[in-house]
Amino acid sequence: MHGWLPVTVQVIAAVALIAAVSRRSGRWQVRWLPWALIVGAAMATSAYWYVASQGLSDNPAPHALWIWVGLTGFAAAVLVAGWRRSGWLRRGVSVAALPLSLLCAALALNLWVGYFPTVQTAWNQLTAGPLPDQTDEVTVMAMQQERKIPPKGTVVPVDISDTASGFRHRGELVYLPPAWYATNPAPKLPTLMMIGGEFNTPADWLRTGGAVKMLDDFAAAHHGNAPVVVFVDPGGAFNNDTECVNGSRGNSADHLTKDVVPYMVSHYGVSADRSNWGIVGWSMGGTCAVDLTVMHPDMFSAFEDIAGDIGPNSGNKDQTIARLFGGNADAWAAFDPTTVITRHGPYTGVAGWFDVNGSTATIQRAKNDQAAAANSLCGLGAANGISCAVVSQPGKHDWPFASHAFAAALPWLAGQIGTPDVPPTPFPPAAGSPTFEQAAAR
Repeated sequence: MHGWLPVTVQVIAAVALIAAVSRRSGRWQVRWLPWALIVGAAMATSAYWYVASQGLSDNPAPHALWIWVGLTGFAAAVLVAGWRRSGWLRRGVSVAALPLSLLCAALALNLWVGYFPTVQTAWNQLTAGPLPDQTDEVTVMAMQQERKIPPKGTVVPVDISDTASGFRHRGELVYLPPAWYATNPAPKLPTLMMIGGEFNTPADWLRTGGAVKMLDDFAAAHHGNAPVVVFVDPGGAFNNDTECVNGSRGNSADHLTKDVVPYMVSHYGVSADRSNWGIVGWSMGGTCAVDLTVMHPDMFSAFEDIAGDIGPNSGNKDQTIARLFGGNADAWAAFDPTTVITRHGPYTGVAGWFDVNGSTATIQRAKNDQAAAANSLCGLGAANGISCAVVSQPGKHDWPFASHAFAAALPWLAGQIGTPDVPPTPFPPAAGSPTFEQAAAR
């Protein structure tokens, strides 16, 4: 998806658009071509306004996205305006130009967010194809009772009750490492909760982020030991941006803490000790990882924030309070990490890894919102007993970056939450100010 395919489709779409408007009468071009251009410009402007007004991303979209959104509107206008007095060949070209332009817009969107790295990933997602290492609950329980240790981990779809939260959610997924099958009952292994971005499905970390292969490789290098991982649904729908809070879009925080955690302890026998629980999140999920940990230090002891924000974000502060909390500023403050840390005071036994895309200079000079957020939260956390580091990773604000960041932090995470046969791993050399270097050393 990042190679020859987008360029090829763009060339074909451009040829189709040119053919759709060429060799028409001068009267048609004077009368309808400006109208089609206005339609396209209006469509691109509306899309740009919507993305900006909803606070959908802090990372600017590529210009190609708005161009192809506009050309999609232009193609639709040309199709409608030129249908009556066109031959079937020109009609066919005009019809083809519309989906081709729409596909180009979709490809530009994908290049922005990195959601589908390959065509195969996109096909598996759209057709709900099997996940890596996927099996079913009956098979898992039979293997566990027989102590049949698989060479790789297994991924199990689960339906977790929403009794405690009332939050309607989609099916979630659990990764069980080979070591989970070693005893009956299962060993009390540590657990990672993994949260995706704003537009998400619970399977994103597996399909797009490649988490299963990383976990399998890690387990293979540690005698079958790796954390149990639960891939959660913080939104309940693909486009429901809850920011993992309790608010007008649902009690997402309660689902993650009051539904998911007890389910994992009771159903899979994982450790209930807070020292054996961590959270990993990407983009919106990174914000969630920090927020949930500092709000519930009795439940979680480690987090990895991959390019998260300074706090729950659905636009500017006033928009966020209105959209997520129904205008209740006190409810916003209860989920704002900066406010929560300040009110809580000193923490004990909590550690965090902040990932920022870019160079060391990006971190030191806080050249983007995520870098500024990481610097601020790590600085405040360090002043309140949270051991932390801000780490730079190459890449853009997309899924390939998130995948690389998780792979880099996994040894530290696994050691931090007490994975058997995994020694504690120090933070990498801090890339920020001396404050962060000292925080990491502690």
